[in-house]
Amino acid sequence: MDDRPNAHHNHRDIDAVNAAIAVWIMKYRYAAGVRDEKMKCRPEDVAQTARELGIQPSELASLTNKGLQSTALLEKMLRALGVEPGRLAKANPLIMQDLTKLCITCVAKGNCERDLAAGTAAENFRDYCPNAYTLDKLIKGQ
Repeated sequence: MDDRPNAHHNHRDIDAVNAAIAVWIMKYRYAAGVRDEKMKCRPEDVAQTARELGIQPSELASLTNKGLQSTALLEKMLRALGVEPGRLAKANPLIMQDLTKLCITCVAKGNCERDLAAGTAAENFRDYCPNAYTLDKLIKGQ
């Protein structure tokens, strides 16, 4: 039985919600054609959205930026493993969404970036990637 306080579980729940929000924002911004631009909302709109989510406006912007960076890393990792991101997103949108959520909250982005740049990601991702299990299943399923 888990003796940790409920606050720990609540923290994980909040992280999951924040990750889901970041994914939604990223998809919305991409669909709206502002993928590479900073938020185009008025400061009042950003503040209102942040209030509704119970976070600071700076956190909202940070989540959006993390989502965009993580999506780029995830797409590069998938390609390094021989998986076409667009095809995966169409065939298995829920898997792609789960991969993105974990990638957003990953603390090993530096390892990922280095391995992708060095061409060693396919050999090393299992050592640090929170998506390793799912990525292995995708590789074996091809």
